[in-house]
Amino acid sequence: ARGRGDYDSDFSDEENGEKSAQKTGSVKEDDLLIKPFQKAKQSNVAHRQVAAEEWDREEARKRRFHLIAMDAYERHKKFVNDYILYYGGKWEDFRRSRANDKTDLDVIRENHRFLWKEDDEVDMNWEKRLAKKYYDKLFKEYCIADLSRYKENKFGFRWRHEKEVISGKGQFSCGNKHCDEKEGLKSWEVNFGYIEHGEKRNALVKLSKRKEIKPKKRGTTILKSKEPKVKKTKLSCSTKSKSKKKSHKGKI
Repeated sequence: ARGRGDYDSDFSDEENGEKSAQKTGSVKEDDLLIKPFQKAKQSNVAHRQVAAEEWDREEARKRRFHLIAMDAYERHKKFVNDYILYYGGKWEDFRRSRANDKTDLDVIRENHRFLWKEDDEVDMNWEKRLAKKYYDKLFKEYCIADLSRYKENKFGFRWRHEKEVISGKGQFSCGNKHCDEKEGLKSWEVNFGYIEHGEKRNALVKLSKRKEIKPKKRGTTILKSKEPKVKKTKLSCSTKSKSKKKSHKGKI
């Protein structure tokens, strides 16, 4: 092989032979790596419609992944925002009324019973089951009494919960709601009459209470028995002199 300037080269033919051998080897390796189900590579540019469909497919895949990553409330807010942006409107039109919202405590108050009977457990819905579950957790040996309206002959009784049982409230201390005395207690068994869900019922309850409870709140007074006082009258000077003369005469 001759180069420019009629210069000879002894290695040019060998280099060309090596390059051709490498090319043939790479072609054979590529043929071995091709899988039978593999599609041929497209060397031409894809059509505009094919590119648009592929773009839409990729965007839908990203949107689906984004929606799955959100929780139900965030997904609802996104849908509402999209609706408002597309159709128009205000957020106030989509806010629901919270007037009828109820917590678990409200449900228990509405369906609570002082004593559950077999007739009460018929046709149990989820609200009654929740109230019954709360009732089963109460300790029904001693009661806690509310005597704040005893002058109107009205009393309130309820069962004790776990913290009150641990602290001894209602058994080792006074069962009155507003009294914590621990001395002079006496157990009473009283007939508690009450009206519940339009039905009059009676129950024997046990109460630990002092014989006399002294009020501790401001505005209350304790009546004490008073002894009649004897009025003392002042004696004039003439009467004092006469009494002295009489006393002198008695001594003589």
